Amino acid sequence: MNQEKSRALAMPLADGASLTARESWRLFGIMAEFVEGTERLAPIRPAVSIFGSARIAPGHPYYVQAERVARLLSDAGFSVISGGGPGVMEAASKGAFLGKSASVGLNIELPREQQSNPYQDVSLTFRHFFARKVMFIKFAAAFVVLPGGFGTLDELTEALTLVQTGKSGRFPLILMGAAYWGGLLDWFRERLAAENMIDAADLDLIQVIDEPEEVVNAIFKHYEGRGFDPLPHEHDLLLNL
Repeated sequence: MNQEKSRALAMPLADGASLTARESWRLFGIMAEFVEGTERLAPIRPAVSIFGSARIAPGHPYYVQAERVARLLSDAGFSVISGGGPGVMEAASKGAFLGKSASVGLNIELPREQQSNPYQDVSLTFRHFFARKVMFIKFAAAFVVLPGGFGTLDELTEALTLVQTGKSGRFPLILMGAAYWGGLLDWFRERLAAENMIDAADLDLIQVIDEPEEVVNAIFKHYEGRGFDPLPHEHDLLLNL
């Protein structure tokens, strides 16, 4: 076999080895995100994760609502976890930052939309959505979800799936903005539940509350008599998310 043919045959193997090495190093990067996230966020409990659109401006009703509920939660002793970006995320960070408890931003590297807001006591930056999503759930006692787009829906349905399937303990999943979420909830009832894609009882996993004060009350009510720390079986579930 001539030398040129030998090189040609060897090139795919070299490329394959290079890709394998890159994948291996990528795994170390993923591990580092989980390790740093766990070490930085373990002291913040109890905490509440707040989600919503990155595309709204200060002064928008959703921005005002998010800032208000975050401030109330912060003053009540909850750290507030947001995505660290603009819009509802900024409002949540700002409300918590001005309150008594920590404002936590889980930032993500994106080609557009994501710019870190300045209201973060604890700031982490992730390359991988899935590692970031684990942190939102692992360290939160509740989810508060304001109007948003695909990313917000992703976080909501991820949490619903984990609770529904028993991969996570049950915790408050509160939607703020009854008018915004009404059509989606109707579809859940009229399609998913009616056609047995979910159990009718799964709809009870969601609460719709528009008043910030009532959101805080609902979270306290859920944990009344048991405390905010994960119970032993919940702790085991969180270890295996």
